[in-house]
Amino acid sequence: MAAGSTIGTIFKVTTWGESHGKAIGVVVDGCPAGLSLCEEDIQKLLDRRKPGQSKFTTQRSEGDEVEILSGVFEGKTTGTPISMVVWNKDQRSKDYSAIANCFRPGHADYTFEEKFGIRDYRGGGRSSARETIGRVAAGAIAEKILESLNISVTAYTRAIGPVEIDGERMDLAEAGNNKLCMPDREAAGRAAAYLEEKMSECDSVGGVVECRINGLPVGLGEPVFEKLDANLAKAILSIGAVKGFEIGDGFMAAKACGSGNNDGFRMSRAGQVEKISNHSGGVLGGMSDGGEVVFRAAFKPTPSIAKKQETVNKDGENMELVIHGRHDPVVVPRAVVVVEAMAAITVMDLLLLSMTSRMDMIRLFFQVEDAEE
Repeated sequence: MAAGSTIGTIFKVTTWGESHGKAIGVVVDGCPAGLSLCEEDIQKLLDRRKPGQSKFTTQRSEGDEVEILSGVFEGKTTGTPISMVVWNKDQRSKDYSAIANCFRPGHADYTFEEKFGIRDYRGGGRSSARETIGRVAAGAIAEKILESLNISVTAYTRAIGPVEIDGERMDLAEAGNNKLCMPDREAAGRAAAYLEEKMSECDSVGGVVECRINGLPVGLGEPVFEKLDANLAKAILSIGAVKGFEIGDGFMAAKACGSGNNDGFRMSRAGQVEKISNHSGGVLGGMSDGGEVVFRAAFKPTPSIAKKQETVNKDGENMELVIHGRHDPVVVPRAVVVVEAMAAITVMDLLLLSMTSRMDMIRLFFQVEDAEE
């Protein structure tokens, strides 16, 4: 039993490890042979999610340095499983001894205990955000392949708490200039002030990550159970703190009329079909429609807060709990690269699946000439 730790059909990703275990890792199977790959390619993305980079993240001191154990020879992928590991070095398991016998509000303690009858209470075990290291490492491989196909995946913080970016001030380059990954300098300043206020109250904050995918061919995804938007939703909702997903106009489409929500078509100057607008978010009938794919993920506030909360222990007794330790007051800035990675993994898998959609493409791949009539 894989216990839900694997995603993908051809480009298959399996993560493993616990927050306070010896290591966190991932196995990527189905990566084509011949891709130039080294640990620096992976490290660039891991550095974007590692802790301790600002006062708005957990101060756990981890370098999160990746090692490639298999699947790469002389700088090229071999077509065999790529195994990667990041060793845990700054665990403070004693910080969690006080909660070993009770269930933290907002965490998976209770559900994990009921499902398996045993749980690793140190930092949440498999339910910890540290599990996303494996996702980001796998996403780095997917992004490198996509880049060679002129496909880009870009995620950023759209909102933190009630503070949202202004579309007129949006500058994607600015997202790399502030610790909150917001492409709006003014909004980032207000969000930082709001975070500091909530931190002083021993509270946490949620937010929204937006992601844009450009360069997809038309027709990526399947019409029924392997829809592009459905697979993106599953991948993004599998991230621990995500509680909502929408694509294109999302829930605003429920308030619209067909005349306003439909994206009209026209011929471009280059003689190609193009859309006049993009309310669909780049997906029609579960398949990419040639437009920019735009989706958003809503993240809940970090559940570990240093305020008294009501809970129960395993003896069935009511109690009050104050959580100690090192925790993010907001997960959104570090989650940006996780959303990006999961989107890249999803698109990569569907690209490989789509290669069998048409006979002419299969014949072209195998260099089979058309029979003379």
